[in-house]
Amino acid sequence: MQLNREKMPKHIGVIMDGNGRWAKSRGLKRTMGHKQGVENLRTIVKECKKLEIPFLTVYAFSTENWKRTQEEVSSLMWLLEQYMTRELKELHREGVRIKTIGDITALPKSTYAKLMEGIEYTKDNSALTLTLALNYGARADITQAVRIISQKVKDGELLPEQISEETVSEHLSTSFMPDPDLIIRPSGEYRLSNFLMWESSYSEFWFSNINWPDFGAEQLQQAISDYQNRDRRFGNAK
Repeated sequence: MQLNREKMPKHIGVIMDGNGRWAKSRGLKRTMGHKQGVENLRTIVKECKKLEIPFLTVYAFSTENWKRTQEEVSSLMWLLEQYMTRELKELHREGVRIKTIGDITALPKSTYAKLMEGIEYTKDNSALTLTLALNYGARADITQAVRIISQKVKDGELLPEQISEETVSEHLSTSFMPDPDLIIRPSGEYRLSNFLMWESSYSEFWFSNINWPDFGAEQLQQAISDYQNRDRRFGNAK
């Protein structure tokens, strides 16, 4: 597929959905779907690097995912640790910087330690920023930003009339990244599910019935191709 390199999105967000459905359709346990989903992340990261997309943010574990069974949560954490252990050196060689959004201090200690190791090891890389949204929820992030801003007003560091949209953006955990140009959700669902709600105000959305484990380079290129053929007006009438 021929893509216009001058119109590539700078930031792609992905809701990695459909692992459980992928497994169920094959008569497998849900944990096997998550395992395949983690494997697929490697494919998408490599393709984004190849296409020179500087920011990729993946929704890996939401604040609501704690409601799942202990077995499933534990499996997800173990798979995350395995991914960091297995992929870290290659990610570093490819110039990938690892970042996280969400409260990772609530994750198991071993998972937290692996994440911090990866963040520190890759902090100076600049080819691609891979952000893992873990124990993340947009509402929680916005609420935390409001708390911080309110405290600054209380302490006299900021006047209420000085608060702008930029002020809010600067106090979100996503302040280091540009807003996503394109958000992709596989698996046939058509909602954000508490993912980058502030940041996606003018994002383009691309939905697919393909479950995440089967979402490969071809599907990513199709999403980007469709994005490039859209007229982004950012609220301006034409």
